[in-house]
Amino acid sequence: MMLQDKVAVIYGAGGGIGGGVARAFAAEGARVFLTGRRLASVELLAKEIGGFAEAAEVDALDEQAVDEHLRSVVNKAGRVDISFNAIGIPNSPILGVPLADLDAEQFSLALNAYTTSYFLTARRAARRMIPNSSGVIMTVTALHSRIGIPFVGGYGPAMAAKEALTRHLSAELAPHGIRVVGLRPQGMPETRTIRDAFEPRAKATGMTWEQWQDLLASRTHPRRLMTVEEMAGTAAFLASDRASGMTGTTVNLTMGSLDD
Repeated sequence: MMLQDKVAVIYGAGGGIGGGVARAFAAEGARVFLTGRRLASVELLAKEIGGFAEAAEVDALDEQAVDEHLRSVVNKAGRVDISFNAIGIPNSPILGVPLADLDAEQFSLALNAYTTSYFLTARRAARRMIPNSSGVIMTVTALHSRIGIPFVGGYGPAMAAKEALTRHLSAELAPHGIRVVGLRPQGMPETRTIRDAFEPRAKATGMTWEQWQDLLASRTHPRRLMTVEEMAGTAAFLASDRASGMTGTTVNLTMGSLDD
């Protein structure tokens, strides 16, 4: 198994992406520490995964809470090998409004939440990885980071900022044996994110859920959308020693919607 005996901390494990990654990591032999702002959702996931998983309520925007949780992980498991940030925020306050009409607080909401959370969880993990000269720090973004999309407020700039932070973290941490990598999937129907993106457009255009999925799929090369299982399988590979040559990059999983 690719992640046998690895210790992974997953932020936002109660969501579709974080939950999928947790299952994939555990299936590959990792011991997974699941966190979320609501304990109930991560406890359900921990029970599903079984003995390889533990759940905790952690606000990934609270640095003290992040640090205290990592301290408990190290006390139990001895180290942290993988930190995966998959936190999300409700999109309804930040989507569907033209930038010309969007107030500064709404615009900053996504930037502050996504980038600050990634920064806090990454740097706290790095401090525990540096003494061991090994570790992998990961996050997930979206194609909004690279192309202009209307009515997404600060979400697109936030995704771009996270990808920039991945590059800068890698430049500083690679000499300490730590890799920093990201994944950029698109429109996985099992996740809440695609639903949140659909709802404001449905109100404006009358588009149905099926039409929305078909539209997104039509932009990919295979004319279909990626599944959470496919994304999570790639995440497990990137977290493993088999991907030891990959750092400072965000892997394009948009299935051709975005050409590199």
